[in-house]
Amino acid sequence: MGAAVLPDAAVLRILKRHPFVPRHSFIRGISSTVSRRNSYHCLKDYCPNPVAPLNDDQMFTDVVVDQDAYSGKNEVQGIEDELMTAKKALSEVQDKQVALEKERDQLLEELARSEAKKQEFIAAILHDKEVAITELEAAKSLFHKNLEESVEEKFSLQSKLVLAKQDAVDLAVQVEKLAEVAFQQATSHILQDAQLRISSAETTAAEAAHQIEKQIKDATEGTISSIVEKSNYAIERALAVAEEAGEHAKEAMETFLDGTSPFTEVASVQVENIKLQGMLSDIESQLMITRNEVARLNIELEHTRQQLKAFEQRAFDAEKSLLDLQESRRKTTLQQEEEMKSLMEKVRKDVADKTKAISKAFKTDLKNIKTTIEASKDVVLSKDNAYLRRCEALQRSLMASEDALKMWRQRTEMAESLLMKERKLDEDSIYVVNGGRIDLLTDVDSQKWKLLSDGPRRDIPQWMARRIKAVIPKFPPKKTDIAEALASKFKSLELPKADEVWSIAREKPKEGDALVEHVLERETIEKKRKALERALRRKTERVPEQKILEPGTGTGREIVFQAFNWESWRRQWYQELASKASDLSKCGVTAVWLPPPTESVAPQGNFGYCCIVIGVLAVCCSNHVIRRYMPSDLYNLNSSYGSVEELKHCIEELHSQDLLVLGDVVLNHRCAHKQSPNGVWNIFGGKLAWGPEAIVCDDPNFQGRGNPSSGDIFHAAPNVDHSQDFVRKDIKEWLNWLRNDIGFDGWRLDFVKGFSGTYVKEYIEASHPAFAIGEYWDSLAYEHGSLCYNQDAHRQRIVNWINATGGTSSAFDITTKGILHSALHNEYWRMIDPQGKPTGVMGWWPSRAVTFLENHDTGSTQGHWPFPRDKLMQGYAYILTHPGTPVIFYDHFYDFGIHDVITELIEARRRAGIHCRSSIKIYHANNEGYVAQVGDSLVMKLGQFDWNPSKENRLEGSWQKFVDKGSDYQVWLRQ
Repeated sequence: MGAAVLPDAAVLRILKRHPFVPRHSFIRGISSTVSRRNSYHCLKDYCPNPVAPLNDDQMFTDVVVDQDAYSGKNEVQGIEDELMTAKKALSEVQDKQVALEKERDQLLEELARSEAKKQEFIAAILHDKEVAITELEAAKSLFHKNLEESVEEKFSLQSKLVLAKQDAVDLAVQVEKLAEVAFQQATSHILQDAQLRISSAETTAAEAAHQIEKQIKDATEGTISSIVEKSNYAIERALAVAEEAGEHAKEAMETFLDGTSPFTEVASVQVENIKLQGMLSDIESQLMITRNEVARLNIELEHTRQQLKAFEQRAFDAEKSLLDLQESRRKTTLQQEEEMKSLMEKVRKDVADKTKAISKAFKTDLKNIKTTIEASKDVVLSKDNAYLRRCEALQRSLMASEDALKMWRQRTEMAESLLMKERKLDEDSIYVVNGGRIDLLTDVDSQKWKLLSDGPRRDIPQWMARRIKAVIPKFPPKKTDIAEALASKFKSLELPKADEVWSIAREKPKEGDALVEHVLERETIEKKRKALERALRRKTERVPEQKILEPGTGTGREIVFQAFNWESWRRQWYQELASKASDLSKCGVTAVWLPPPTESVAPQGNFGYCCIVIGVLAVCCSNHVIRRYMPSDLYNLNSSYGSVEELKHCIEELHSQDLLVLGDVVLNHRCAHKQSPNGVWNIFGGKLAWGPEAIVCDDPNFQGRGNPSSGDIFHAAPNVDHSQDFVRKDIKEWLNWLRNDIGFDGWRLDFVKGFSGTYVKEYIEASHPAFAIGEYWDSLAYEHGSLCYNQDAHRQRIVNWINATGGTSSAFDITTKGILHSALHNEYWRMIDPQGKPTGVMGWWPSRAVTFLENHDTGSTQGHWPFPRDKLMQGYAYILTHPGTPVIFYDHFYDFGIHDVITELIEARRRAGIHCRSSIKIYHANNEGYVAQVGDSLVMKLGQFDWNPSKENRLEGSWQKFVDKGSDYQVWLRQ
């Protein structure tokens, strides 16, 4: 800039040294020319297109032409020196002019390039704005769609609730009708039986009276006819005698008249009179006999009349008994009606409670749906806000681009005005006019990084990258003259490459930018989504475990499902059960216990022996139950549950879902097919045709000829003598046939209390089951009608039997079931023994303890020892989170509506890795509740008291609540 004012300074120095005013026109022309040129050069520093200057040779020629007319030689010589100096300055100014023209061309190129970039930025912003608007519209439509679906789901749930209420009412009506029909059937049956008995008694009495009357009539008619006959005979004989006497008298008269001796005739007459008297005596004696016979017949008639009166009295008594029976039946009927009414009231109450529970659950679900809708609204609102913020940011970027466009237009106008000399600028105004452009040209690093930091915030589109690469080769090349570039005090604007700009913009987002919040929010949502996907993947993916099968424990992680109840024989059970195989496998069940498959004297195929202690009473099976679990032909598997083909198909379906199948086998007793010659049923048929030698000798009912029993006697059927070699051989072959030909994987052994566990060990070692469970049912200890706290003797007997099998079989933990009946009614202190362990078999030998709440004997339609209905889920929460092998009852899983709740507890057991040998540490067991840690990863609580793992100093780590059922139970898993 200093070089641009050199001509003016030289002229001023000359004027100061020669302060005269030239009088010659030449001098004035030179002065005006120099002044004009100095002014020109001053403007040229800023103006890219000045008016063309005069040639230096022309200027020098003008001076030489008029040289002779100049009178002062010294002055002329000084002027020539000044002219030479001016000429040099002029040449320098011309060089600067060329450089400025080059710089101007570069600036114009940069301006064109900036205009192109500006247009690209505007197009990109408009495209982003359209994309944002499209996404916003899509989000709004999605929100409205979700809202409509939520409303439709709400209405569907309401309709389901109405249908559920209607179903409950229909169920109640059907129960009432069924109860009425059952009552009518029972009452009509009893009345018909009584009427038939009375009719039979009346008929018997009438027949007896008729027989007696007939006997009397026959006897009387016979006697009278015999008397008449005898009388006729006697009269005929008397007439004959009288005729003979008349003949004799006539002969006597004739003889007398003829002179015969009258004495002779008299003598003969006397003789005949004697004969007549004898005959009369015989007739009198016969008459006496007849009278005696008539008297006897009268006595018999009287006796018959007395018997008839007795029969009439008996008929009267029977009628009176009938009336009494009718009166008692009426009272019983009234009592049953009252009981039925109370039962119906209870059913109605239960239905109302269920309806309330369903309504409460529906309200809870509705509340959850509303919460979900609110959450979705919040999410959509947050998305809308994010989109709005993005739109606002895009609008601000657009406004900034418009401002930049205005600024560039102003700069263009300024440049045009400068080129057209419409405006004069001084040195200080250049920074204002160019808006800091000179700073950008002179400062290399700071302004460049400022441009990079203010760059865009998104990845460069492919179309923009292609366009940039297509535009870059069209830019003019930079200066190639290094000396010229180094000599120039102006530095060209070296913009970074497009890829560099975009990469830096991606790596270094600007703080405070409106788009940064949206980017961070999107990154946070993406992280959460990936975390949820990983969690879901961990939940759905099952790591294959290496299974080591032992008959006493299975894999150690078995969950058994009892797949039948007491009424299952009424349906095609094998077919129905096969359809549930997939659901059982998905829910976490590993083994399925099927009903007894063999032919039986009862449709249930079994006798569920149970000696259940309620109070101090041992309630044994009644007569109508005495025919259950009564196998006959062991190789005949066609039963009321289905045919042998259906059984095999069911087992195949269960195996296809990786489920073990346990067969219910009865080895203690067997029903005979034939009677022995002395009328005792002790001859067995079928493939295993045994005789009395296969029955223990101390069975009092079946005259066995074997050895004494090694256990308790089962009185309903012949007890098998397992000490016989042929018996054990046949049973082993039968078990292996069930394993190999039918497909069973293990056994549930019925009534193992009847024979020694050493035989069970021999059978298990011969048949190699994957899992075996023994039913060793024994009575718990009670005192004054209450369950004793100490049940060590009870569980010791079960443990002794398991020990007799060598640990090859597990056993049902009946001790735990009995204790839970009382413990869950705010007596949780029963669930810990003095050693701090569980009080059932689980506390002493957990790997062999098979825990359960109900089975076909204790529950179902028998209901000998049902588990408290209101504590059912607490019981499952206990056995499914504790060591041992839990059993799930069919009725609970499919009929009680707690399918999903039990599945949730099974999932908690699986996630925590609980198995039959898991460790257990009990923290609380009192009237308020029960808390225990099982394994390393699960904590569970029963009861109403306030507790969580964070309050326990001995529990380290982070715990997350997995199941929360309020005051019933809660389950935490270690994170």
